[in-house]
Amino acid sequence: MQLESPHILVTLFAFLMLLGTLVIVHELGHYWVGRWFGVKAEKFSIGFGPQLWGRVDKRGTLWRVAALPLGGYVQFAGDMNPASQPDEAWHNLPDVERNQTFQSKALWKRALIVFAGPAVNFLLAIAILTGFVAIYGQSVAPPVVQAVVEGSAAEKMGLKPGDRIQSIAGVSIDSFQDLAAEVSIHGGDTVPITYVRNGVSLSKDITVGIIEEKDRFGNRYKRGMLGLPFPPLEVREVSLFEAPFIAVRETANIVRLTVKTLGQIITGRRPISELGGPLKIAKVSGEQFVLGFAAFLWLTAMISINLGFINLLPIPMLDGGHLLLYGIEAVRRRPATPMVQEWAFRAGFAVLLGFMLMVTFNDLASFGLFGE
Repeated sequence: MQLESPHILVTLFAFLMLLGTLVIVHELGHYWVGRWFGVKAEKFSIGFGPQLWGRVDKRGTLWRVAALPLGGYVQFAGDMNPASQPDEAWHNLPDVERNQTFQSKALWKRALIVFAGPAVNFLLAIAILTGFVAIYGQSVAPPVVQAVVEGSAAEKMGLKPGDRIQSIAGVSIDSFQDLAAEVSIHGGDTVPITYVRNGVSLSKDITVGIIEEKDRFGNRYKRGMLGLPFPPLEVREVSLFEAPFIAVRETANIVRLTVKTLGQIITGRRPISELGGPLKIAKVSGEQFVLGFAAFLWLTAMISINLGFINLLPIPMLDGGHLLLYGIEAVRRRPATPMVQEWAFRAGFAVLLGFMLMVTFNDLASFGLFGE
C-alpha cells in the first residue's frame, strides 16, 4: 500500500528537528573539548544570519538561535579568520585573554577540538544503534543459500541451495545481512564471490543484477541483487554489554559502504545523480517521522553517521580540511603560510558551494521539476 507524502509543515518540522539535533550535537562536541582545554567560546549559534534569540551565560558565551536554521557554529575566542590563524590583534591581547584563545593551544589540542565534532556525531549514532539492539535484539541469518530465483545473477553463476557465501567483492561475509548490504552497492558490477559447497571452497566471478524498487511513499531507487531470497531470520537477545560492540561494528560497516559508494561516484561507476542534498533529506525526514518514532530515530542515526563522515573529508572549510592543515603543520614543524591557507579555504568554499548546487539540482530533478 502506497502512503501519501506528509504535509509540507510536517516535513519542515521533522527536517528542522533532525537537522537541529545533529547540528547541536556536532557543535557541542567542539564546545565541550574546547572548554576542557581552556578555550573560551564566545558564541554558540544554532543557525546563521540575524539572531532571533540569545542569552549570555556566566562564562561569557552567547547562546543564540538564528533565522536560517541550516547549520550552526561555535566561535572560539581568537577566531579572527577562517583558518583560525593568529594576527596582529591576537598578539596584542593580554596574556590571560590570549591563553583562552584557540590559537594559543598546542597543535594536538587544536586537532582534538576540531575532531570532536564528527566524533560526537558517530557517538550519537552508536548510542542510538546500541539502544535499538538492546531493545529489539539482533536479527541474524547465516549466509547460506536457501533458494535461487530463476533467471537471476545467482542462477547464471551457478549458485545452489546449501552453498555458504564466504566473501563477495573481497569483503568477508558473516551473515545474510552482510551479503545483502554489500551486494546492494554493486549493481551491474562483476565481482568475485567465494562460497563453500559440500565442504569445498570455490571462487567465481558474478555479475550483480540491478533491481528498481519503490518504497511506501512511491520513491524509486535502484540496488544490486543476486536473486537469493532472504532466509528466515532469528532474533537473539543482546546484553547491554554486547550491544555497544554490535553498534560500533554496524557504524563501521555503514562508513565503509559510504566510502565505497563515494568512490564509485568519483570514478564514474555510479551516476552523480544519486547524490542527495538537503531537500531530499527533508523529504525523507518527513516520511520517516510519520512512520513513527523508531523509524525517525533510525534515520537520525544514519544521517549522523554521514554528517560525521562528510565533515572528516579533507576539504578546507570542513573539519577534515582543518585536520589536513594540522597534519601538514605537524610534518613541516610550522603552519602553512597565511596566503596558502587563505587560498585553500577559498578553494574549499568553492568546492562546497558547487557541491551544494549540484545536490540541490539532483533533489529538484528527483522531484520531477525538470520533467522526464
